Amino acid sequence: MMEGVTSAERTKWICERAQASGFDLCGVVPPEQFDELAHLPEWLARGYAGQMEYLWDPRRADPRLVLEGARSLIVVALNYDSPAPYSTERAAVSDESPRGWISRYAWGDDYHEVIGERLETVIVAMRAQFTEPFEARAYVDTGPILERIAAKHAGLGWLAKNTCLINEELGSWLFLGVILTTLELAPTLAPAEAPPADLCGTCTLCLDACPTQAFPSPYVLDARQCISYLTIELRDAMPEELRSSTGNAVFGCDICQDVCPWNRKAPTTSAGEFSPRQSAFAPELAPLAELSQHEFSERFRGSAVKRAKWRGLVRNACVALGNARLSPGSASYTHAIAILNRLASSQDSLIAEHARWALGQLTSAD
Repeated sequence: MMEGVTSAERTKWICERAQASGFDLCGVVPPEQFDELAHLPEWLARGYAGQMEYLWDPRRADPRLVLEGARSLIVVALNYDSPAPYSTERAAVSDESPRGWISRYAWGDDYHEVIGERLETVIVAMRAQFTEPFEARAYVDTGPILERIAAKHAGLGWLAKNTCLINEELGSWLFLGVILTTLELAPTLAPAEAPPADLCGTCTLCLDACPTQAFPSPYVLDARQCISYLTIELRDAMPEELRSSTGNAVFGCDICQDVCPWNRKAPTTSAGEFSPRQSAFAPELAPLAELSQHEFSERFRGSAVKRAKWRGLVRNACVALGNARLSPGSASYTHAIAILNRLASSQDSLIAEHARWALGQLTSAD
């Protein structure tokens, strides 16, 4: 039990405990209205959040509103980079087996569960170590906390032009999690110490590489144009003018991180939970399009892919098939046409619409 210790000693112990729990980075910052949060209302007013209504939660503007008496925000990061190839390095499709792309973060176990369990382990250790009563809440993309902004002010990295957090040593393949607590902890950055400098410089590779031009300006993302939003969060029809630009993506997009120079030498993760499942990053499109609700639930049990839901993933597979460069008359072309014809008469109007669009794409190239 730690009695009579300083807030700095508490912070040091907690970050050591977090690293012992498998996290790569840990920092502490007072919960406050960070400068970046002042831009949130304008960003929302522009409609950039799309259908993500949870982003309108007024508590996001001030972390202190999330937990009464909150004094400290513990931020952790865990590397999930994998030695498997980037989307920009791997051929998207072939006549033999047209394949889709699943975002790197969803290749292994669901990060919400992995990070959440580790955060709870840290909280249990804190309760055993500190005698005074305190409240603590852990979030992994599940609460009204903008983790990447908190991470910047906790000293974990800078916010890049593609809006991701970049750490100079680890790059941007980072899962973030937070613990909001009423414990008084010393910030990892001294009051006069600035967050890590923005080292993006004049580079615009991430902005230039975006197929759907989702960045109206550096450091600003219009989620409605983002492939990750279109394939995961959007529940309605994908805007027709963007479908061709989504390429072979069926769940998320890695392009703006794949081209980032800071990720070229990023270390790979030691967390076995994030090792790619079989065919996780480049699944065959035809079987995805033919999945039943039950098969979807079984195949993606314990995976972040379930966020897209069955009809969303089948919708995305249809679009990716429509974007596949298949040679008319080839076996894969004939198979794709047969699948899409069946789906075009689906009772699910969303799936049927996207199947018909894909058919039009493939047959117009005949």
